Amino acid sequence: MSFQQHSYVRPNKTHSTFGVPLSVLDVAPIIEGGTIADSLRNTLDLAQHAERLGYTRYWLAEHHNSPSIASSATSVVIGHVAGGTSSIRVGAGGIMLPNHAPLVIAEQFGTLDALYPGRIDLGLGRAPGTDGLTAAALRGQRGGNGGDFPEQLEQLRAYLDPSGAEAAMPVRAYPGEGADVPIWLLGSSDFSARLAAELGLPFAFAGHFSPTYTVPAMNLYRNSFKPSAMLSEPYAMVAVNVVAADTDEEAAYLSTTLQQYFLGFIRNRRAPLPPPVHSMDGLWTEQEKYALQQQLGSSIAGSPATVKEKLETYIEATGANEVMVAAHIFDHAARLRSYEIISNL
Repeated sequence: MSFQQHSYVRPNKTHSTFGVPLSVLDVAPIIEGGTIADSLRNTLDLAQHAERLGYTRYWLAEHHNSPSIASSATSVVIGHVAGGTSSIRVGAGGIMLPNHAPLVIAEQFGTLDALYPGRIDLGLGRAPGTDGLTAAALRGQRGGNGGDFPEQLEQLRAYLDPSGAEAAMPVRAYPGEGADVPIWLLGSSDFSARLAAELGLPFAFAGHFSPTYTVPAMNLYRNSFKPSAMLSEPYAMVAVNVVAADTDEEAAYLSTTLQQYFLGFIRNRRAPLPPPVHSMDGLWTEQEKYALQQQLGSSIAGSPATVKEKLETYIEATGANEVMVAAHIFDHAARLRSYEIISNL
């Protein structure tokens, strides 16, 4: 099979301060006391805000069985965001491919590309994005645990292949075949880094919850990369949690929402996104505090000067070609302000 070169994987525009494009990662968070409808309205509002500020992409992530996330039907929310914006690229960061038949994803993203041509990205992951029971419910009789991800990926690429080489396939994707949708591989370890390098695909790393493996995975991808029809040189994006506010103290306060959110994961307690607190003391044990520091070790919070310094250091350490900013902030206005501060650095 031959695949189309997607020149817009590498945006021409970079942030003048950081030298790399900046993008947004969202899960349409459901806050305590809020509704799913509120979350989806806020997601579109944030996307429109990010577009005005000059962010490159707006990606939504697939998670299931979580009362804090409204982006489970990821392709539907992508359509919602793309339909309410005009220029920012919109995509999945990502679709968890083992949860779906490749044909379905080809049809969904072929439809999105037909509706919003040249603006749709397809990031793919192999994790379930949920617990085992929910994954089993999603996959039904197909079963699987992500071990056949390379085979699923090959099937999906065949359905999207615009060259006509797959025209003899008994089942074809309408819409989907020939869609102008670049595929990215997502990862939180070295598996997808290695596969993306082998196939010559762009790579996005989940540094916002897997900081320990970020630099090794990024280096593995770059050092192992093989040029392809899609990409002549490696292109690696990294996600990082950033909370920016007018003062370090305010940012630290807002960041306690993220800390409580991940504390719920550690305790296997799912709940809507909680409001910030003035101190985490008494809310976590020393062991939980240490675990959170390991999982959120790359997170950045602070005033404009603090965020600028730490983000510059992070980009230099990871060698990222692009940075995708995640922000679990309870108050929507504070979330908008955080992205505004980052864009103006």
